[in-house]
Amino acid sequence: MTNGSEVVHGYPHLDTARAAITALHKRLSYDGVRAYETSVAPADVAFADHDDLHLGAQRVARALVRQLRLPEARMIVSFREMEHAASVELTAGPEYFIELNDRFRKHRRDIGAALAHEITHVLLHRLGLAFPGTRDNEILTDTVTTYLGAGWLLLDAFREDAVSSQKLGYLTPEEFGYVLAKRAMVFDEDPSVWFTSPQGYTAYTKGRAQALRDGQQPPLSAAGWNGRRRYAKDRRYAQDHPAGAARPAPGPVAAYAFEHVPGGGLRVSFPCPTCQQRIRVPVRGRVRARCSLCRTVLECDT
Repeated sequence: MTNGSEVVHGYPHLDTARAAITALHKRLSYDGVRAYETSVAPADVAFADHDDLHLGAQRVARALVRQLRLPEARMIVSFREMEHAASVELTAGPEYFIELNDRFRKHRRDIGAALAHEITHVLLHRLGLAFPGTRDNEILTDTVTTYLGAGWLLLDAFREDAVSSQKLGYLTPEEFGYVLAKRAMVFDEDPSVWFTSPQGYTAYTKGRAQALRDGQQPPLSAAGWNGRRRYAKDRRYAQDHPAGAARPAPGPVAAYAFEHVPGGGLRVSFPCPTCQQRIRVPVRGRVRARCSLCRTVLECDT
């Protein structure tokens, strides 16, 4: 929890967030991910100042348990002074104990955001899905929270002005926006209407622009002129150097890579813009590829 200190911006954790999206698709499968088609509704997690603190927290927790499709998981919420925003006791269940920072007694509208992250820890614990290291595992948690329809609350809790700031979670605001946009593209949602934080909305628009760029990289047919020109240069180099690297000169690192097929021929691998799993297709002009993991159909010009 960042409270009053400088908020980190940009995309320092983007590779880990992308790996988390892939891991989630692999663990849940296509049908499992599609079960989370609807995000948690703002009305279900709204928290007014006149609401009873503990009853309201329990109500919001139940809504998030339903959103994350956790069976028979009862969350018992309490408040105490602590360094972090919240913590959860991960046991076999059926009851889980969540502790929230005392500051949420006065910042009740952000209780849903803190609970969303902690309840996702419970989901990941039950799924047996984890990344090595605390940092990467927390980024996994933020990513899954957002991708499964509860993480827009974390981005909406981001506020920043000239004298103060608040941010929950480990992803930057723009990275939250990126993952949220990835989800919105899959489920045809418009989360922009849910934001009460102007800074959260701005971060979403920036993250969405980054997410759109994923679908505009070669060898995808939607790639821009500069990308296509560089791709053609790299392809020519790969064809002329069977044992060498694909890139002929220093420059930005490309997401695609060329591979020589035994017996002749060339293929290119690149990340699926939806789930980030790498796809391999032959280099032979226009090709239609289908991702085996998320079933996205991609138009390519190889």
